[in-house]
Amino acid sequence: MKTSTQNPVLMAMKFCLKTLGMLAMALTFTVSAQAQNWPSKPIRMVIAFPPGGPTDIVSRVIAQQLSQQLGQSVIVDNKPGAGGNIVAELVAKAPADGYTVFYNTSAIVIGPALYGKVNYDTLNDFAPVALTASVPLVLVVNPQLPARSVKDFIELARSKPGQLNYSSSGTGTITHLASAMLSSQMGLQTQHVPYKGSAPGLVDLAAGQTQFMIDTMNTVLPYVRDGRLRALGVASLERSELLPDVPTLAETIPGFEAAAWQGVVVPSQTPSDIIARLNQELNKALQHPDVRQKLSLQGADILGGTPAQYSAYIRSEMPRWAKAVKDSGAKAE
Repeated sequence: MKTSTQNPVLMAMKFCLKTLGMLAMALTFTVSAQAQNWPSKPIRMVIAFPPGGPTDIVSRVIAQQLSQQLGQSVIVDNKPGAGGNIVAELVAKAPADGYTVFYNTSAIVIGPALYGKVNYDTLNDFAPVALTASVPLVLVVNPQLPARSVKDFIELARSKPGQLNYSSSGTGTITHLASAMLSSQMGLQTQHVPYKGSAPGLVDLAAGQTQFMIDTMNTVLPYVRDGRLRALGVASLERSELLPDVPTLAETIPGFEAAAWQGVVVPSQTPSDIIARLNQELNKALQHPDVRQKLSLQGADILGGTPAQYSAYIRSEMPRWAKAVKDSGAKAE
């Protein structure tokens, strides 16, 4: 009788590898079938801002159009607080099945620099889907301030070191960092006054409690149109159709650009087929006439693009805003 010369350990390893291979094939089939059937239930679109704000308005316009295209409800879930870290951590740990999506803003790159330690990794815990829109920021001043251009404003601020105060929607927000970045680049000594949101900051600016603010187009427009505030410059590289007579900041400060950008990311292990489908539907929604009209009224520049493009954009923005946080000395509240 011949005895087996095969190593029993080796035999066991081969059996395990064969079993793992079969499981991998089954998993591949399951993921593929899952992607083909997606979506088969409502999708939750989580945002880090309260209802009625500028980001909420844009997200709901997009969510409504996606619902019509997908045949499933896309439900906006507002979870404000902690500079967006609550939502980011929630999505990072959510099932990677395409039913939890994060309608994110630039806070996703500002948060790690501002808080130092967060319970998510922007580059590794999320899979970018698409950049959706960008809302230009606008430099506005109290009408009593004797500055009618960006040049006038810079000269005035230099002549009054430490005497000009600026409102923001909170420490470490893009409205804070944009003003800090402007002051830093121009060598201005200005004082930061943080508020809990843009609305009270703009109210105090209009009342003369502060002297200037850089905030989103859709937030400042009502104040500019009724004369409560004066717009000096738009922080985009091209002039806005909503304020065609207002020059860009870059016309005076070459290369200066700051915008409140928005996009969609999902948990990092979400199947690529689902990401591709969601990207396709987002780009389609952004081109819909009703969506374009509604977003243009908000002053939003409609973007779109591929997951790879959004990934590259996020990576390019992280060091830029990390430097802005460091230069401003901002610390999480």
